[in-house]
Amino acid sequence: MKPLLAVLVAALCFGLLVGLLSIRSRAKKEHAMTERLNYFAGVQQEERPQRKLTPKALLYSCIEALAKGLGRLQHGRRIELLMQQADWPIRGTEFEAILLLWGGLVGLITFLVTLKGAMFFAGALAGILMGLALLGLRIRRRRKKFTNQLGDMLTMVANALRAGFSFMQAFELISREMDAPMGREVQLVVNEVNLGNTLESALDNMQRRVVSPDFELVVTAVLIQRQVGGDLASILDTISETIAERVRMRREVMTLTAQGRASALVVSCIPIGLAAAVSILNPNYLKPLIETELGRMFIVAAVILQLIGFIVIHRIVDIEI
Repeated sequence: MKPLLAVLVAALCFGLLVGLLSIRSRAKKEHAMTERLNYFAGVQQEERPQRKLTPKALLYSCIEALAKGLGRLQHGRRIELLMQQADWPIRGTEFEAILLLWGGLVGLITFLVTLKGAMFFAGALAGILMGLALLGLRIRRRRKKFTNQLGDMLTMVANALRAGFSFMQAFELISREMDAPMGREVQLVVNEVNLGNTLESALDNMQRRVVSPDFELVVTAVLIQRQVGGDLASILDTISETIAERVRMRREVMTLTAQGRASALVVSCIPIGLAAAVSILNPNYLKPLIETELGRMFIVAAVILQLIGFIVIHRIVDIEI
């Protein structure tokens, strides 16, 4: 019961950190934009009031200082792109700082529960991996929602083109009428073009953020039409029908493979449930498996084999459409 309570407390702390940083990031963006507008308008800058020394301010300062240190140590942009793909309004270095702090928190809680030094590093590693898994889950869900909205977006663009709108006017209509992530991504494209970027570069940036093979087909069709001409509305209608058919087939495949995915989950959970039931009915039965070195080796081997089996089953039922 204690390990489960430790994990729940750590998860709550991680959610709190992400929420606070999201609010902080939006506030920083709004304040930076206000400062730029005041500078170009000739408005005299007011002195910033000193922030009160609160636990929230200390948390922000700690994360920002750690993020700056991480930014000096690395120059890669991969984590920044992942933040854009997840639509989290924080910098990549800030997310890495959150992972380090949360990993240390999980390791500390694990150490206090078990009173074993090695469990601190195991808990910290588990916390960091859980944070990365949460990021991957967020990105996959956002991509799936974007793909489901793509067919409706193409239909709206095609109808707007037939009504006499230009391509950018159709995109502005999409940014106002459609929900996120489609509306937000299209709004970013419109903003980039308004700031002087080319449409080709803006669409390429959008493709890097969404990483959708269906949208890549749309970008290719739009760029070719801008070079050689043609009826873009008819082209988008054809692409929309193709994407709708692919989505329908993808859902059908998910339905047909649901039993295999459920089997992977059930088979993976049976040993855990059985061990919990045995430990409750007869607490001394599993003591040799936990307290002896050979028993712990068997536990590690069993966990590794369970993970391998889970991955293999998912690979079998994962059919590309």
